[in-house]
Amino acid sequence: MCRNIRVLYNFEPPTTREEIRAAALQYVRKVSGLNKPSAEDAHLFEHIVDHIAEHTEELLHSLKARTAVKTREGEKEKARARWQARERRVKMS
Repeated sequence: MCRNIRVLYNFEPPTTREEIRAAALQYVRKVSGLNKPSAEDAHLFEHIVDHIAEHTEELLHSLKARTAVKTREGEKEKARARWQARERRVKMS
């Protein structure tokens, strides 16, 4: 139904509102079990997505980082390395 929600905190360049809203949408879809709400529930669905996005943005701006800033390319590299390690384990099984 939806992909895993990714970490949005402590990135350079900073996480965009569009990325935050996309994560909020993924969360609401996952929790509700609905990819697309009924016409009757669409307004509520969108309101909740906006509400979660707003509070997520507030959270991200309020946190104080203790670690180095991440880059999207660096995170992609880590994901590729995890995938390659997973493939090697499967081949060894």
